[in-house]
Amino acid sequence: MEPDGCDLYRGRMTDTEAITPWDRIRPHWSARTWLRTVHVVTGVPLALLASLTIVGLAVLSVIFVWTVVVPVVALLVLFQAVRVLTWLQRCRFSAFLDVDIPAVPRHSEGGRNPLKLLFHAARTRSTWRQIGYHLLSSLISGIGFVVVVGAWSGSLVAAALAVRRWTLEGAWTSATFALLVLLSLVLFVAGPWVVSGVTALDVIAAEAMLGPSLSDELVLRVETLRESRAEVVDAADTERRRIERDLHDGAQQRLVSLAMNLGMARATLTDIPDPAREVIAQAHEEAKQALKELRDLVRGLHPAVLNDEGLDAALSGLAARAPFPVRLRVDMRERASPTIEAVAFFVVSETLTNIAKHARASSAQVAVDRRGDLLHLTVFDDGRGGADLDGGTGLRGLAQRVGSVDGVLRIDSPSGGPTTIRVELPCE
Repeated sequence: MEPDGCDLYRGRMTDTEAITPWDRIRPHWSARTWLRTVHVVTGVPLALLASLTIVGLAVLSVIFVWTVVVPVVALLVLFQAVRVLTWLQRCRFSAFLDVDIPAVPRHSEGGRNPLKLLFHAARTRSTWRQIGYHLLSSLISGIGFVVVVGAWSGSLVAAALAVRRWTLEGAWTSATFALLVLLSLVLFVAGPWVVSGVTALDVIAAEAMLGPSLSDELVLRVETLRESRAEVVDAADTERRRIERDLHDGAQQRLVSLAMNLGMARATLTDIPDPAREVIAQAHEEAKQALKELRDLVRGLHPAVLNDEGLDAALSGLAARAPFPVRLRVDMRERASPTIEAVAFFVVSETLTNIAKHARASSAQVAVDRRGDLLHLTVFDDGRGGADLDGGTGLRGLAQRVGSVDGVLRIDSPSGGPTTIRVELPCE
């Protein structure tokens, strides 16, 4: 084991002795330093272009403000140009500094209306932060360019003057030659640090002003959560429809066949002993009761009539099965999404069930109409009132079901009645 350990020790000593001082300081002038230098240099024309574009369009808007049309067009072009300039800056940071600045999330608010687009862009903070960076980048890039190029070129100029003085005068020991050499070395060594400082300042400004702010990230997070929640709700509704279809086509049909066979046996087998007839009769009644419960379960999962004929027919069935008179009015020129229709159906179903159990009402009214992108649903009963979201799990379940699709539930139920429940659901 000793020779192997000695060889390993000698190998480490050899590796250490192979590292020269130049190897230690060489990363100071690595490719990363030159990429930073290119970043600073390319920032000058881009900053100049941004400043001329922003200032020029702003001045044009002010001069021709009396025309109304010119300022609107100029500002629209300005905000679009800011997006392009921001994209170019993000590409510059990514290419030369390997710094990824996230893009500010864009929202669809405003549609294609130019005035709405202009208003939305004007009141968005990220737009003004980006404009501020493009104006500030002129200062950062200008000063950075002078300092960085001054350091590198100053080092070369000082070295060239030192070489010229030595070749012309042969003065190895003169003070001027020594100062020129020292200045060249100092600038050559300090150059990478200057470049690093300028690019670090530029990165700080860009990340703070070009990237999304905390509010932008929160808005994006909320939109993501809303989309994921909508997907979960749609998936749950699809799964309920699948279970309803499987039960209807499978277990329910088997129970129908079983009940029919038991009914036939009950009617035809009259000469068997009474205990056997009682068993058949009891089995027949149990099969019919199981079939009724299964039908109620299937209807509670997702009524097939809702998919086939729409909300009007499904609510008509609920009104017909209610133990009190229900006046129904449905005004929908266009159907809503399946998920919204399912939520509306279950809201009416649960509300009518609560009325039958707790309200002691003699009648109820249900009104459903679509206005634009909202489905309005109203359920009225002449019962004793006193319904409250905190009074039981039924209304809380309604509120949760409505809230799952970004709907609104309002309850007006003074003590003594009547009770009015209003629901607003987005149609999509």
